[in-house]
Amino acid sequence: MAKQACFYLRMALLLLLLLTYSTDAKMDIITSKQDIQVGDEILLLCKAGGEGDIMWQKNGEDIDEEMVSKVDETSSKLLIRRATVADGGKYTCICDFDNGHKDEVQTQLFVYEGPSFGSTPTYHEFLEGTDGNVPCLVSGQPVVEVRWIYNKEASFSDRNNVRQLPDNALLIEKVRRQDAGTYVCHAQIKGRPIFKQLFISVVINAPPTVRLREEVKKVIAGPETNVSLLCLVDGQPKPNITWSMPVLYHPGHHKFNSDRSQLTIRSVARDDYGEYVCTATNKITETSATIMLQVFEAPEVSLSVEQQNVNVGERVSVACNVSGLPQPELHWINKYNGQTLDSSSGRVRVEEGVLVIDEIVPSDGGLYSCMAVSIIGNASRDVAIHTQPGPPLYVSVSPGPASVFFSLKTLPVSGGTPITSFVLQWRKNAAEQWKEVTVPNADTLAVTALKPYTLYSVRLAALNAAGLGHFSEANTVHTQGIRGEPDSPVLLSDEMNIGGNSFSVPLKPTDDGGSPLLHYTLRYRQDKDGAEWKEKQLSSNTDSVTLKDLAFATDYQLEVIAVNMNGSSIPAIFNFTIAEQPVRRSSMTKGSVVGIVMVIFLVVFLVVDATCCYRNHCGLLMSIAVKLFGQKVPGLKVLEEGEGTAKEDLKMNGISTPRGGRHHTGVQTNSSKEGGPLKEVACDKVSLTKHEATQPDRNMPKTDA
Repeated sequence: MAKQACFYLRMALLLLLLLTYSTDAKMDIITSKQDIQVGDEILLLCKAGGEGDIMWQKNGEDIDEEMVSKVDETSSKLLIRRATVADGGKYTCICDFDNGHKDEVQTQLFVYEGPSFGSTPTYHEFLEGTDGNVPCLVSGQPVVEVRWIYNKEASFSDRNNVRQLPDNALLIEKVRRQDAGTYVCHAQIKGRPIFKQLFISVVINAPPTVRLREEVKKVIAGPETNVSLLCLVDGQPKPNITWSMPVLYHPGHHKFNSDRSQLTIRSVARDDYGEYVCTATNKITETSATIMLQVFEAPEVSLSVEQQNVNVGERVSVACNVSGLPQPELHWINKYNGQTLDSSSGRVRVEEGVLVIDEIVPSDGGLYSCMAVSIIGNASRDVAIHTQPGPPLYVSVSPGPASVFFSLKTLPVSGGTPITSFVLQWRKNAAEQWKEVTVPNADTLAVTALKPYTLYSVRLAALNAAGLGHFSEANTVHTQGIRGEPDSPVLLSDEMNIGGNSFSVPLKPTDDGGSPLLHYTLRYRQDKDGAEWKEKQLSSNTDSVTLKDLAFATDYQLEVIAVNMNGSSIPAIFNFTIAEQPVRRSSMTKGSVVGIVMVIFLVVFLVVDATCCYRNHCGLLMSIAVKLFGQKVPGLKVLEEGEGTAKEDLKMNGISTPRGGRHHTGVQTNSSKEGGPLKEVACDKVSLTKHEATQPDRNMPKTDA
């Protein structure tokens, strides 16, 4: 039924073609295809283009009329129902036209039996290094041509180990891994575009191989240490990998990657030491390799102390222990100078791993490192030795306005820890206690608020976390005045005078600060709690301070300030004491009585003798005067006044009494107005009246009985 439908379809096609070419007088053979497979139907339609007799020939011989049928007056068809290879050839359509004209047209038909690969295998496995033969069994008619294609290329010019054999088989000599893949056997009818392809897979097998990056693996044990052992495996098919270990497998301790080619050991311990065997297996064979894992313990260092503060002159002792596998060597190093300390006898030495420093000095301070040295590595720990700084050696001082400035050419030895500050000390004399101030290292080294124009002894010492170092040698410096303000007044304490309840002390003016002094402000009070200050002003030309009506048996405080238009000076402070009020005592010793009697006797004698001398020209004094001056005694004059009463007065000039209370008497005589020699004065020989003999001279000093 299907064939009948196909036939009618072809007839319709031929009629369509006939109608198409019905107007064309040219002859033509119409066919659906030229290449016809054995068993298929062949239909040829010949159009003559005019009326006439049409006949068919094959290869020059007439065709049986049973296969030919007339379509109409101008066309004919040739039908072969089941084509064979013999049906192939040259077909000719000949037409004798009614007008006597004869014409023909030819066409070539090819009948083939398509290529067939029969039982050719499509999968081959070869062992690497052997020769591989890949057959291609092809059948077909007429002649079938065979060629091989690999990776879309038909040429094997770049592969000298591959060639095609006469029986169309492909020979691969000494197959390699890269020879694996898909090969195509291409079979084609010779001379016609009729072909067929067969895809053949070639697999190259290889025995497993194991390659190690490291046959010996060294690792340091520790909780943070992980080690990976890598087993590089090759082979075809892909090998399976197994491991054997010196310890039991533990999922938390041993980890594998996806193909088990890498073994990771976490937190390596000493027990992990040993041989690890990696085995690779496939269907061909198995092979293995061994990795030796050597486990070491890292050097460790422990110290008895990591920081030690020691006073200068004391002894330092720091113990150090080292451990590891193998046992490391112990070394002590001074990190300041990089020197390795040895066990020789000395002030700084090592005794059985113990660092010993005898009588430490500031330069010994710093970091010392205990090192553990091993073939697998080193370890160290530091100990900080701190001591007081050394004394400043190169110190210079310079005066400032009521201040002193220090400068250092080089910093003192730090003692192993940074110098944080300096202690500055000063005093005016050796009897005073040192006063001090602490100044940060970064600040200006200066002592301020001193007295201007004053001589001070100054020194300084460095301070660090371990304590205060030794002071520098003392320097003397004289402070300068404060510009613009007057200097403090100077009270001359060596010349002070205290008499009864009065006090006075000389006042010495000092630098006025470049502006005249206006006045002095004086303040004083009793030196006791709650006492009120009394204040008064003194003129700028005052040369002494005097206080009266003070309280007996009382300590006083005195302050004197110089004032100019720019301000006030620092107060000059003075302390003094008023003694107790003298009290007359009734009881006297024998020596006191004898002394008083002798004094009274001497005074009376002198008075009587002087009276005798001046009145009667007699007595001891008169005798001495005559011996010295002869009969003329200078300085004596007889005065007569009033009612004829002769009184002889002795005029004595130049008597002064200093503050100490002692009296010095000097006797001077009046000269004449002309400046000539003194007149001779004779004693009046008139006898004294009773009243005159008993009345003392007013010009003579009084004496107490």
